[in-house]
Amino acid sequence: MTLAPTPVPPALREHAVPADGIVEGPRILRRTPADWDDRPYELFELRPLGRVIGAEIHGIDLSLPLTAAQRAEVNRALLEWKVLFFRAQHLSSDAQRAFAAHWGPLETNPLLMSGDSAEVVRFDRGSVPSFENVWHTDVTFRERPALGAVLQVREVPPVGGDTLWADMAAAYDNLPEELRRRLDGARAVHDFLPGFERFTPAERLARFQEQFPPVEHPVVRRHPETGRRMLFVNSSFTTRVVGWDRAESDRVLRLLFQQAHVPEYQVRFHWQAGDVAFWDNRATQHYAVGDYAPHRRIAERVAVAGDRPC
Repeated sequence: MTLAPTPVPPALREHAVPADGIVEGPRILRRTPADWDDRPYELFELRPLGRVIGAEIHGIDLSLPLTAAQRAEVNRALLEWKVLFFRAQHLSSDAQRAFAAHWGPLETNPLLMSGDSAEVVRFDRGSVPSFENVWHTDVTFRERPALGAVLQVREVPPVGGDTLWADMAAAYDNLPEELRRRLDGARAVHDFLPGFERFTPAERLARFQEQFPPVEHPVVRRHPETGRRMLFVNSSFTTRVVGWDRAESDRVLRLLFQQAHVPEYQVRFHWQAGDVAFWDNRATQHYAVGDYAPHRRIAERVAVAGDRPC
């Protein structure tokens, strides 16, 4: 009996892809921890906008104080979906602050323009270029970065001006196992200067250097409520990994910064005047698209003081 010849694979030209980067293929998309009690909502309707992140909440008037039961269920939705959207709320500044205060003391940010009070940051953008159009987590240059933020858009441009959020737990889940092991216990330096120096006069920045010295945070933090591990570095404020060679630190940080760019980890929201977003700043990065100049976009943000990442 004559045996069939063993098939010879066709010759392929020499080829390679960069060792570090994002490649195609299946991704792990877990919205909640494996042991999470994922049950229906009873006090409002929730409409998912993404696979792992982002949902609209219908049936709650944020101008009214939340009951204890409402606050608990909104908090559960926040933990499960990371960013919540409430359409057509048209809140006063007082009501916006009161809603955010259900989650703790409010913080102020003297680096940014204020609205009706020191706790309200006002973003009035038009002909002046936006400086939020990079993936970032708010105020990680603080020892205790914000727990979350409540943003209301008061005036929208005729086109553009969307905001995107990315789930940093999903980003961590999809890192190579070897890299996750390397990052275990690693800490990184966060500094306000890189995120503000291109848009703020040097003499103004100099006044805040003592108030906001560089701080260290874990490269991977654990969420204080869900227990999930999440990437906690961002291109606006993270400058280096402590104790690593500078070239290696820069290489790995570039790779980690890229993770927010994966669409499977994202949700994109198209604003209408009066809409409110409430996001978990511990678990996400966000990106405000700067595609609407010379039209005007006005938004106001209230942030809730957070804990020390661990």
